Amino acid sequence: MQKKNRVLWCVIALALFLGMGIAGKAQAIEFKARGIWSMGYGVGDPSLTQDVTTKGDKKKVNNDDKFVARQRVLLFLDAVASENLMGGLQLKLGPQDWGKARQGSALGADGTNIKLTQAYLQWAVPQTDLKMKMGLQYFSMPNAAGGSAVFDTQAAAVVANYAFNSNVGLTALWMRPFNDNYSGGNYNGILSSEGANYLDNMDLFALTLPLTFDGIKITPWIMPGMMGRNTNKFDGFWQNGLGDGYPAVTLYPYLNKIGGGHGLNVQQLGNTSKTYGKVFWAGIPFKITAMDPWNFELDLNYGFVEEMGRFDVIKRNDASDVVRGSSQRQGWLAKALVEYKLDWGVPGVFGWYASGDDGNVKNGSERMPSICAYGNFTSFFGDGNMAWSPALNFMDKSLSYAGTWGIGAQVKDISFVEDLKHVVRVAYWGGTNSPSMVKYMDHANAWDSTSNLSDGPYLTTNDGMLEVNLISSYKIYENLEMNVELGYVANFMDSSTWKKDYNDFGSYTKQDAWKAQVVFQYQF
Repeated sequence: MQKKNRVLWCVIALALFLGMGIAGKAQAIEFKARGIWSMGYGVGDPSLTQDVTTKGDKKKVNNDDKFVARQRVLLFLDAVASENLMGGLQLKLGPQDWGKARQGSALGADGTNIKLTQAYLQWAVPQTDLKMKMGLQYFSMPNAAGGSAVFDTQAAAVVANYAFNSNVGLTALWMRPFNDNYSGGNYNGILSSEGANYLDNMDLFALTLPLTFDGIKITPWIMPGMMGRNTNKFDGFWQNGLGDGYPAVTLYPYLNKIGGGHGLNVQQLGNTSKTYGKVFWAGIPFKITAMDPWNFELDLNYGFVEEMGRFDVIKRNDASDVVRGSSQRQGWLAKALVEYKLDWGVPGVFGWYASGDDGNVKNGSERMPSICAYGNFTSFFGDGNMAWSPALNFMDKSLSYAGTWGIGAQVKDISFVEDLKHVVRVAYWGGTNSPSMVKYMDHANAWDSTSNLSDGPYLTTNDGMLEVNLISSYKIYENLEMNVELGYVANFMDSSTWKKDYNDFGSYTKQDAWKAQVVFQYQF
């Protein structure tokens, strides 16, 4: 009954919006619809671990289906009064795995999986060049060379943009990703006696200064903010119920152990007397196209999350050897891309280096924090193809680059046949985290705990991965594309580093990951 009510309300809301658009014609309001239909079919094994042994109990861990069929629909609805005033709405239907009842795609298709992902008002201040956008909206912090390593998704925000001239602009925003989610009392071992919705907001404020000249674009930006001491005390924060981003993994120094996973041998996060903790990010992306056919991109980032409570972590799986760790996290990242355009394709090289943990939990983590990163250098460990796949684990394994370094080569836009293009890419992922961090882990397989949770597998300086992407895109019609992707990740995790002889530390069998997928996408 509850599911039917949700469907009914969604239908009523959509009908009202459409009705307003139709009625508005008398007031010169133009109603526009855009959409993306995606149908994908994939086969593969994206797991990096074959089996795990804990206290003599050996279990296979990659039990997911090897074949998945999935669909998704994105529908954009705009009510445009003029170039100075409009309202926008985005609905997301799915993703729906074929045959899955709770997603509404089982026999009879009698369920639903509809989400409201954007709902905003956009307007210009009269007699000025100041433009405002407020509500649930999509935005990405300025970036170059490999996508955003900090924030790239939808959130509730107010954004103001002003163009001084054709070369200089200024954008300011206030974003509230979390608020009023805490139900009061203790949560998940985090002690608190405070009431519901108290000190549980996170507010971010950003300024960007886009500077655009002939063949050169530089956009320095800063994003300070604050996070209440109860912000992290709700299920969506810890159990990955947000849809985008995994803040429990990317904002804190310890790995996520919720749901039976492994990570730092943390007992619980202690309380803090601070009401709010400071967070801060900054970046300077450069794009240089003045020397065409050369293209140069460089991006520098820094992030900081203040300590909000300390935690006890067991050392070498010995309950009598406990160290007090800090929840502070701060670090930096540099990434670059160089390309050269040819008639038949665009060859290029890219690389990045991010700070890593120094092996001392007392001073927190040295990996750069993020909120919702979407790195796109690659398309198996990253988000560099269509940003969608037939299965969740087939893409987006590592997005933030935190605690890693890498180097790669690619040739994109290879075309010898009309409407058919190819991308060939090879990239090596290495780690910048100290191998001595392993002594704080609760299992030899702890490195794999966050492989699908934004920060990717936890790589020490002894570990590595080699990724290969082969992508072909064929334009069947003007608005219909068939995208075929083959991906492979060779697993070079160092067994001698992770299979330590600790008390009941466990063991694992690693494996390579692979996928083959085809996605049909209709866009209008």
